Amino acid sequence: MTMLRSVILGCGSYLPERVLSNKELASTVDTSDEWIVQRTGIQQRHIAAAGELTSDLAIHAAKAALAAAHVDPQSIDLIVLGTSTPDNTFPASAVSVQAGLGITRGAAFDLQAVCSGFVYALSITDGLLRTGTYKRALVIGSETFSRILDWKDRTTCVLFGDGAGAVVVEAQQQPGEQSDRGILTTHLRSDGRHKTKLYVDGGPSSTQTVGHLRMEGRAVFKHAVAMITDVIEDAFRATGYTAADIDWFVPHQANKRIIDDSAHKLGIAPEKVVTTVQMHGNTSAASIPLALNVAVRDGRIKKGDLVLLEAMGGGFTWGSALVRW
Repeated sequence: MTMLRSVILGCGSYLPERVLSNKELASTVDTSDEWIVQRTGIQQRHIAAAGELTSDLAIHAAKAALAAAHVDPQSIDLIVLGTSTPDNTFPASAVSVQAGLGITRGAAFDLQAVCSGFVYALSITDGLLRTGTYKRALVIGSETFSRILDWKDRTTCVLFGDGAGAVVVEAQQQPGEQSDRGILTTHLRSDGRHKTKLYVDGGPSSTQTVGHLRMEGRAVFKHAVAMITDVIEDAFRATGYTAADIDWFVPHQANKRIIDDSAHKLGIAPEKVVTTVQMHGNTSAASIPLALNVAVRDGRIKKGDLVLLEAMGGGFTWGSALVRW
C-alpha cells in the first residue's frame, strides 16, 4: 500500500566570509591550535560579519537549496527554521526568510532545540507534510552563535561558529516499503533536568539581556554518546535496518571525539562518517545540513543512499532521523 513520504529534493548551505583560525584565537585567549585540535578536532570556524543576521545566512542557504532542487520559491508553502540565535525576540526569523525569498503564502516559524534544532525541524516538517496540509517545505538550520559567546571564556569560544544549511522537502507517494525514498523515521527526546549543563545565562523574562553561552564540557561529553546511541537504536528498531545497512552517518558536528566514539559504539565504519567539524566548528542547528551539503556536493551521498542523522543539544535535547536520499 502506498504512503506519503517526505522526500529531500535538494540541499544548500552558506558560510560567512570571515574565517577565524585557531591560531588567531590563540592571540586573544589563553589557548593553542594544538590544544583545540586535540580535544575537539576543530581547526577553524566562520564568523558572521557585522550586520549579517541569522535570517541573512538562512536566505543564502535556502536559495542554494532551491536551486539544487530545481524548484521555484513560490512552490514552498512551509518554512521551518531551527535556530537558537534569532534576529529578534519576535517575530520569528523564518518570516524574514519567507519575505526575503518573496514568498507570501503558507506558514513560517522558528523551532528552538539548540543543536538538535535541524533534526527536530525535519521531524516536525515530516509530520506536517504527511498530513497533506502542506506539499513542499524548506527546512533550515541557521545560527550566529558568535553573538552569544563570551570571547574571554576559552572553554566555549573556541568551539562554535556561524553558518546555515537548508533542504527542500516534498510530500510524495512512495510504495510503502523499506526501499522508499524520504524520511523513514525520526525519534526525538529531551530531559530538562540537564538544563544547567549547557545554557545561555540571559533571556527576555529572566535578565532582559541576550546573555552568554555557558557549558559544563565534561558533563555534556559524558551524556552525549549514550543519548545519541539511544535514539539511533530506536531508529533501527523502527525500520529493521542495522548499522551495517547505513551508507552515510551525518552526526551533529560538535566534537570529533564524540563523533568517533558514537560511531564506534554503534558499529558504524569510520569511512561512512561525514565529518566537517574541523572546517566549521560547532554551528549548532546548522551543523547537520552544512555537513549534508558537503557530502552531497563532493559526490559521497547519492540518490538511494541510506543516511543516518543525529544530534544532541542544550536542554538536553537529542534526536535522530533515518533518510533514504
